[in-house]
Amino acid sequence: MSLQDEIIERSSKIFRDAYQMSIGELINIYKDGEMDIHPEFQRVFRWSETQKTRLIESIMLNIPIPSIFVSQNDEGIWDVIDGVQRLSTIFQFVGVFKDENGKRIDPLVLLKTDYLPSFEGMMWDNPTDPNKSFTKEQQLAFKRSRIDLIIVKKESDPKTKYELFQRLNTGGSKLSDQEVRNCLMIMTNREFYGFIDRLSKNEYFNNCVVITDRKEDEQFKLELIIRLLIAVKMDMSEASNYTDLKELLDRETIKMIDEFEDSEYQNIEDKFIRTFKLLNNILGEDSFKKYSNEKHKGAFLVGAFQGIATGIYCNIDKIEKMNPEDIKKKIRLFYEENAYIESTNRGVRAVPRFHDLSIMGKEYFGHEY
Repeated sequence: MSLQDEIIERSSKIFRDAYQMSIGELINIYKDGEMDIHPEFQRVFRWSETQKTRLIESIMLNIPIPSIFVSQNDEGIWDVIDGVQRLSTIFQFVGVFKDENGKRIDPLVLLKTDYLPSFEGMMWDNPTDPNKSFTKEQQLAFKRSRIDLIIVKKESDPKTKYELFQRLNTGGSKLSDQEVRNCLMIMTNREFYGFIDRLSKNEYFNNCVVITDRKEDEQFKLELIIRLLIAVKMDMSEASNYTDLKELLDRETIKMIDEFEDSEYQNIEDKFIRTFKLLNNILGEDSFKKYSNEKHKGAFLVGAFQGIATGIYCNIDKIEKMNPEDIKKKIRLFYEENAYIESTNRGVRAVPRFHDLSIMGKEYFGHEY
């Protein structure tokens, strides 16, 4: 197939419309429940009060703002792909924005700006100080301002909105790979995301996985759980289809969600808790730290997690029957295995490392000691 044929084939699977809509119309659509802007995303889209104020300023000064992208689902509801923070800021400013539990968020109080210093302390409707409220004229001007809207129609390829979300939210953003992946999970299956988020808060897991504050902020613990579950459920022979680990984790996460059965939640959570309770009781925060010269030292090792956590999880019924000292010794000898050393050498690509350590862990901890 030629390049032009590929372009024609792929572009024919994307159906979209473009509109200009007033902010007042968008407010009504949101209030009527015809738009899902994913308030859960507020955990990862971290706009400051200054950024929010600058958006309101841009609207009032008639400065163009980027288009909003939405995807229309089978029920006609608009699923916001790009523009969550812009829309939530607008809705918060006018006092209608609700969190994921349906509770109304406190209205936005503006800060002063270089162009509009009188913005300081202003609100859409200040109940205690009318002088700090937008006038009727200003409110009408705000609601009549228009925003470009791109609608990806329901007839499009189902994967389109995920691809679009990734491309729009990774190009110039500061979101980590896992933060984008979290948003994809929320868009695909809120229950699954909530399940992964709950596992990430497990006490035993957190005692064993000691990472930097920066990694915590980037939701790396959720990525580790995704890595573990993919290693457990994925057909590892398909890993060679990927050249990039981020792509593997993204696509296999969506695939895992599509194939996930409700009956699996309890079994997975049970094995997860047993795995990290065992590790916590034996090694605690040393569970994934290099062992050499008769002691654990250094920082948390992702490679050690991939092999040890996957191996113990997959063989937890057998491992639990072992003497704790034997388990500890087996974990410490793991670092001396040639397969581990070769997989973690500098220069080894991420996908082969993920593949090899996952398989090695399952086999190593599955063997009789």
